[in-house]
Amino acid sequence: MVKEVLVGTTAALVVLLAMWGVDVTPFLLLGGIVLVFRYAFDGKGGLGKSLAPVGAAATRKNVPAVSFDDIGGQEVAKRELLEALQFIKEDERTRKLGIRPLKGILLAGPPGTGKTLLAKAAANYADAAFLAVSGSEFVEVYAGVGAQRVRRLFKQAKAAAVKEGKSCAVIFIDEIEVLGGRRGKHTSHLEYDQTLNELLVQMDGMMSDEGGVRVLVMAATNRPDLLDPALLRPGRFDRTVQVDMPDREGRLHILKIHTRRRPLADDVDLDLLAREMYNFSGAQIESVVNEAAIHAMRAGRDEIRLEDFKEAIEKVMMGERLDRKPRSEELERIAHHEAGHALISELVRPGSVSSITITSRGKALGYMRQAPQDDPYLYTKQELLDQIAICMAGACAEEIFFGSRSTGSVGDIRQAMAIAEQIVAAGMSSLGVVDMDVLSPKVLHDEMQAIVKEQEEYVRRQLEACRDQVQQVACLLLEREKISGEEFRAIVGPLAPVSACQSA
Repeated sequence: MVKEVLVGTTAALVVLLAMWGVDVTPFLLLGGIVLVFRYAFDGKGGLGKSLAPVGAAATRKNVPAVSFDDIGGQEVAKRELLEALQFIKEDERTRKLGIRPLKGILLAGPPGTGKTLLAKAAANYADAAFLAVSGSEFVEVYAGVGAQRVRRLFKQAKAAAVKEGKSCAVIFIDEIEVLGGRRGKHTSHLEYDQTLNELLVQMDGMMSDEGGVRVLVMAATNRPDLLDPALLRPGRFDRTVQVDMPDREGRLHILKIHTRRRPLADDVDLDLLAREMYNFSGAQIESVVNEAAIHAMRAGRDEIRLEDFKEAIEKVMMGERLDRKPRSEELERIAHHEAGHALISELVRPGSVSSITITSRGKALGYMRQAPQDDPYLYTKQELLDQIAICMAGACAEEIFFGSRSTGSVGDIRQAMAIAEQIVAAGMSSLGVVDMDVLSPKVLHDEMQAIVKEQEEYVRRQLEACRDQVQQVACLLLEREKISGEEFRAIVGPLAPVSACQSA
């Protein structure tokens, strides 16, 4: 209140002096300078905010109560972290064996795989002071501020350890690629490089060991290729823990964790759901469980059924159902398109079709969802050719039943050409082993086109031979909009796998 009165009085006085003919320009300049300095150093913005301590709001006491038992699908990453944290907890035994304590652990992997969750679990497991920051907190417009914030962070971590009576402090830096990018790529100024240099010095311990406190730096990134090599050498980040997408067993473990306190119906088969959620991250699996519960609540049920989970899987993969209503002739084309995909998928991989729908979701007017029996890690040439055949089946089905194709096959063709390029790059084409960097674009395109064309001819023969089954599936889709894999297999019957190189 007092501040507002003073500001109003000063403004009125300036106006009054101007009316009396007094030159008020010096007063205005002086007031402007005072305001600029106050904003810059009052800690609410500008430099004052830039020089403020970092990580103060993320001490171990404020970290959510997450344990390693709450994290599924990352057994290797958990084992690596537990070993490193054990060095901290058993400091005396470590020294007797002459083990050099780890200085840094980098958690690298795709988004949603649990890197930050692992850091929270480590904070609760380790008997150490814990501070967490983001890489973007060190990026400022003022030269030298980032390096000063790094120094303050390490100093603050050691002070927190001394205050808590600990011999070690753990610092977690999320999105470290912002702070630790390759030096020399910023030509405008060296602020980024100075900040990274200071982090390297602090991790080396040249400026520290105050009070005998050791600092373990944990960091997370989904772009390890952007990091400076000096940051990744032993003695700084001693270990790079790869936090990958969970495999089938990992997905099952994650599902059990997220469903253990939820009312599940008797028809829910978590093993089946884990198989259908191929290539889902931990965050996506958690979202599926949550969406399934929401779907059950909307239906007025007190338990979550298998149909809720299947609806949730499709929503997480493709998006919410749309009100888009294609014309009847367009729906017929979409139904035959998806039926073609499904028939070729079942032909080359029996049991792979999970569901088929002509309901619009996201950018898709319809889709056929597959569920592999096992998680593949390597692909043979025939398996890649089968993938191309499945991609081209929709366009071929449209051509057979309607005499022409549509723009709905653009995504399929793009995917088929990408797989064909992978075949060439792996040395499995007629060109043999090639260097993709020196291969002529025309030669590459001609080879990719030949690979796709061969599968296209194979698919056309197969669909012509199974024309009645495709028509039946399409008619059922037009009637019900969606059918399950079991219903689809009941219509088409047993289909023996046929090599893409064989004729019908």
